[in-house]
Amino acid sequence: MTDDKQKFTTVDEYLEAATYDVEPRLIETRRVIRAALPDAEETISYNIPAYKQDGVVVIQFAGYTEHTSLTFFPTAATFAHFAEELAPYRTSKSAIQFPLTEPLPVDLIDAITRFRAEEAAAYAARKQAGR
Repeated sequence: MTDDKQKFTTVDEYLEAATYDVEPRLIETRRVIRAALPDAEETISYNIPAYKQDGVVVIQFAGYTEHTSLTFFPTAATFAHFAEELAPYRTSKSAIQFPLTEPLPVDLIDAITRFRAEEAAAYAARKQAGR
């Protein structure tokens, strides 16, 4: 998508560097995530857009030559909860890939983002309680 040496400081910079075929999907992914996480801090982490809430990175997204992706950690609960919906997509240890040749699954992105927000809030609460 971009020059590997380019370091981004804002999500806008990241989006501006995207290729024309990936950029609209990234803009739509950003819109869906921001709607699901209106109070999240938008930042760059590992040189890709990230959304933090309660001091925890809830979700990240990225664009590549053949797909866009959602990235988050831990993945186990999310992958288990959405197993059926994720079946058509390639997943890795911490990401889900959405091929550019298929429509962007905005409802799934929204649902995963909201699920991850609940997971992050529970983690933050446990951390504050010292557990």
